[in-house]
Amino acid sequence: MEFEPVIGLEIHAQLQTATKIFCGCSTTFGAPPNTHVCPVCLGLPGALPVLNERVVELAIRAALALRCEVQPLSLFARKNYFYPDLPKGYQISQYDQPLATDGRVRYVADEGEVDVRIIRVHLEEDAGKSLHAGVPGSGRATHLDFNRSGVPLIEVVTHPDLRSSAAAADFFSRLRAMFRALAVNDGNMEEGSLRCDANVSVRPPGTTRLGVKVEVKNINSFRFLQHALEYELARQSDVLRAGGAITQETRLWDAANGRTLPMRSKEEAHDYRYFPEPDLPPLEVSAAWVAAISESLPELPEERRQRLVAEFGVAEKDAAWLAQSAELTSYFEDTVRASGNAKAACNWMMGSVGRYLNEHDVEIGGLRVVPERLAELIALVESGTISTSAARTVFERMAASGEAPRAIVEAEGLVQIDDSDVLGAAVREALEGNPDAVASYRAGKTGTLGFLVGQVMRRTQGKANPRAARAMLLEVLDGGR
Repeated sequence: MEFEPVIGLEIHAQLQTATKIFCGCSTTFGAPPNTHVCPVCLGLPGALPVLNERVVELAIRAALALRCEVQPLSLFARKNYFYPDLPKGYQISQYDQPLATDGRVRYVADEGEVDVRIIRVHLEEDAGKSLHAGVPGSGRATHLDFNRSGVPLIEVVTHPDLRSSAAAADFFSRLRAMFRALAVNDGNMEEGSLRCDANVSVRPPGTTRLGVKVEVKNINSFRFLQHALEYELARQSDVLRAGGAITQETRLWDAANGRTLPMRSKEEAHDYRYFPEPDLPPLEVSAAWVAAISESLPELPEERRQRLVAEFGVAEKDAAWLAQSAELTSYFEDTVRASGNAKAACNWMMGSVGRYLNEHDVEIGGLRVVPERLAELIALVESGTISTSAARTVFERMAASGEAPRAIVEAEGLVQIDDSDVLGAAVREALEGNPDAVASYRAGKTGTLGFLVGQVMRRTQGKANPRAARAMLLEVLDGGR
């Protein structure tokens, strides 16, 4: 029996502020342990929290982008539990009256339109960090770093509207792109500034009743999220098919072994004993402030995607990649303006440009090929000066040196060969050297023509005009039947 996945996410995003949520300590990552601390973030007696206004502004930006309703009044509460890295013994968060509620994220993915409802966006402070691996004496003691204690967070809680592990990972990825576009969160998942918990259950297809929920905590990569959900969905389905019952519990993702592991059961779950934070007044947000923030929002990735499709005729999948950052979109648009060729610009962005960025782990701003130079390279190909294969070589050299494409073409002697005598000699060599391919073509296997064109290109070091070479090959092959 098959089961339908039912997935909701709780996403924790550190807000990009210079100082913490309730004190003036720095939020800079990577400082020596316990150097960005004060009585407030250490929870010392008598230290009073003071809310950072910039934190609220960034949280509102995120909430508006998620189409949430920002509440005119929200409350902070104490969430009571004990961890060694939680110095006060409670976390200041928001509970029954959060900052924003009832949002919605809609977009078009490979599987069609996706519609994810947002339950709430609330503010809270981060905990410190327990250190074990790589720390001297970790076998005998837990080392605590409170630099992260008090770093501002928003938590975004979705309804269980996602129906596959891939859809959940894609949604998480899109929220990361949205938050980066808003300058709300830096998206650095390796440093833990963006992470999520997943609530997952399964149910028979066609039913509406939710199954027993299992929470998978603290996942900090899209790949880990997808793999953790795939494992957990398979595990729950196997249990039910065997006649067993799912236990409501919290589990952790063991990336090394590719499995989820029990952390605590429902019976062991914390009773957080929320109560209003007595040291902080209610947070009042005026309609005028919300309106001003709304007007300042930039174009978001999904809006950019829709515009690229409508304005340039870019395919949906390509547009989603180009729209993931404002920098990528601007680079593409600048290339189109300089070249006048949106299709070629998109092909280069999705091909050589994207491949170079991935292989060298750089952002588009670090690419030494500026849009105007890429447009020059496109023009050299369109004019027939160089072949497409030669252009790829030129691009790699441009990316390494920053040189102009024409200078590289002239220095390397990469101008495309159109001379009929030179091409004719290369065609004869290709045909004489590959009699089996010739026979196959003449027997009706026309796919071998591409192989023969490749042989001509190899004999001319990639300089032959492939269209002219193909035409010459067809003339000989078809004429010699």
